[in-house]
Amino acid sequence: MYESRHHPPLPWAKFCTRLLWHFAGALLLILLSLFLGAAGHVYFEQHSWHDGFLNGAMMLGGMGPLTPPASNAGKLFVGLYALYAGLVFVAAIGMLLAPVAHRVLHLFHWEGHKT
Repeated sequence: MYESRHHPPLPWAKFCTRLLWHFAGALLLILLSLFLGAAGHVYFEQHSWHDGFLNGAMMLGGMGPLTPPASNAGKLFVGLYALYAGLVFVAAIGMLLAPVAHRVLHLFHWEGHKT
């Protein structure tokens, strides 16, 4: 996916395209996770879609659910979704930082680089 140190760094326009693709992937991951959280609140806690979205967004943002779960199944879902949301946060940040970190390291280790 990324160029090796034997190849020159991508031109700026192609690098920006790569950044946009990574941003799109992170956004898709967040949107799918938000839908999963909203659907779980609707299914397990019988919330409306508006309340399910709000609770899912709050949990995905690291704030916790707005309304505490009432059922045992809802409590289990909220606990597992909270763990999942933490991993999604780390994965999304990694997806956004990977091309930047690669470019910086590539510029330092590129064999064609003049010292």
